[in-house]
Amino acid sequence: MTDITNNLQAVRQRIAAAAADCGRDPSAVKLLAVSKGQPVAAIRRAVGAGQRDFGENYLQDAIAKINELADPDLRWHFIGHLQSNKTREVAASFAWVHTVDSVRVARRLNDQRPPGAAPLNICLQVRIGDEATKFGVQPEQARELAAAIAPLGGVRLRGLMCIPPPAPDQATQRAQFARLRTLYEALRDDGFEMDTLSMGMSADLEAAIAEGATMVRVGTAIFGPREMSRG
Repeated sequence: MTDITNNLQAVRQRIAAAAADCGRDPSAVKLLAVSKGQPVAAIRRAVGAGQRDFGENYLQDAIAKINELADPDLRWHFIGHLQSNKTREVAASFAWVHTVDSVRVARRLNDQRPPGAAPLNICLQVRIGDEATKFGVQPEQARELAAAIAPLGGVRLRGLMCIPPPAPDQATQRAQFARLRTLYEALRDDGFEMDTLSMGMSADLEAAIAEGATMVRVGTAIFGPREMSRG
């Protein structure tokens, strides 16, 4: 059985070391545990080790976990590609969505956020690289999308997210993450009140932190291989 408690400790130590290496405060980097494909028992072990933020890709699996755990102290992040016909459930059940790449999806999330709920935190997914299989807005279109979303009251634009192509070395990883950081800084200079750079995973979190990541999404290094998968 995967030792989730020790794995979490090791990942937190990696985050702290990476932050120290570039003169950053480790507390400025939030750990998002990617629990997609993992059973509720594994999430409970992570909660017992102090983890509170969890990322899910598959909506129906996620809703089942959210309902079974029924813990108001947990923050659920949707990190999979979001289709328009699934926005209502996401708007009702999640605190964050990291994968907004169209005005249509953003407006649906805004309109479907339950009355009285806090605004849904969203990040724009930006396509860094030329992978045809990856979703995301093109960098040159990000400002227009941000401008359309900023006035909405049911969602709050928090920042940018990317899933760059795999890279064999840290220098290449950093160059890819630097593209997102540069865009993020440009949008902030234009007056968008953002505070989140969601980038970096198990294999490249050090490079992401060096380039300013405020949230890293780590699954395998915490939970080990996924035990199940749903499309």
